[in-house]
Amino acid sequence: MNPSLYLSATGFGLIAVCYGFARFAFGLFLPQVDADLSLSPTLSGLISGGSFLGYCIAIILSAHLTERIGARAVATGAALVAAVGMTGIATAPDSLWLASAVMLAGSSTGLASPPMAAAVAKVVHPDRQSNTNTIINAGTGAGVVLSGPVALMIGGQWRLAFAIFSAVAFLIAVATALSVPKKANMAIKNASGLPPFDKALTHLIVASFLMGASSTALWSFGSQLVGLRLGWSHSGAGLLWIAIGAAGIVGAAAGSLVTRFGIERIHWTFLSTMAASILLIGLESTTPALTLIGGILFGMAYIMLTGVYLVWGVAALPDRPATGLMIGFLTIAIGQTVGAPIFGLLMEQFTAGYAVTVFACLTLTAGLAKSKSVG
Repeated sequence: MNPSLYLSATGFGLIAVCYGFARFAFGLFLPQVDADLSLSPTLSGLISGGSFLGYCIAIILSAHLTERIGARAVATGAALVAAVGMTGIATAPDSLWLASAVMLAGSSTGLASPPMAAAVAKVVHPDRQSNTNTIINAGTGAGVVLSGPVALMIGGQWRLAFAIFSAVAFLIAVATALSVPKKANMAIKNASGLPPFDKALTHLIVASFLMGASSTALWSFGSQLVGLRLGWSHSGAGLLWIAIGAAGIVGAAAGSLVTRFGIERIHWTFLSTMAASILLIGLESTTPALTLIGGILFGMAYIMLTGVYLVWGVAALPDRPATGLMIGFLTIAIGQTVGAPIFGLLMEQFTAGYAVTVFACLTLTAGLAKSKSVG
């Protein structure tokens, strides 16, 4: 197999496990976890935020280690951390244990992305790097769509689900160790510390923070919203996750679309799409059809937007791709760390409709950050 295709396939699988299983599947099973461990909406939001906080810490560490010890060790470590964290979720006896395990599992996503960006920069021809990066990034959609059928098949047995996810993560760790080319293990020389924050990076930080915060309306509370609005159980929530994940795979086209239409136009288009999806799922007047349409729109928009921020960050720091990706993705996660508990608090203190409306509006504010300074 062509080395770049081999790298794309491995990276796609790694991202699917770390993002789809270890990070975002928790929101799918949150109602069952809540029933077993008696979590309040605010506590649920704090635990979900803990996953994003773990990501924030890990992605900084990952970018640092990737530039020094290379991509293979860091990428393999990401899969192993995901496996251990999900084992912890599967065996959690109480909310404290659960919060720690969710944070550990969520940190695997931060470890996974920078080494893959660095590997792509070293192995793939420059003309194909944006496309390859966004194809790997779309693995999130595949992981989410696979978690949906698991929820449908095993019902509310969330512990069994995370045990299965953990086993898959161990297999991916082996595949990653065998697949990331040795060339990608070369450390980047003369690169240390934070880069200068010019206009392009500053605007990227603002946009990705606001998008990340708004996305928690569905990543962390999507299952609860469909339960509240439609009376859907775990099976209905599984259908929503399948819709989100299947549409998310479309995000593999982000690199091509940015090349053709520019970051600015694609950014605004999919921010609007995400805002619409939050309203379609969360408002009281929703229907099953509108909810599934909302899931499709959300999956497509979220993965497309993360692809946009990936391309934006790498373009802003072409000599340090792992750090460029880290800045955008870290800020998304910081936004999610802040957003999840705020949404939970708004839903608990006011109404779900109020929280949904606020977060849909928040999504659109991300478009005020301009990306035209990126070439």
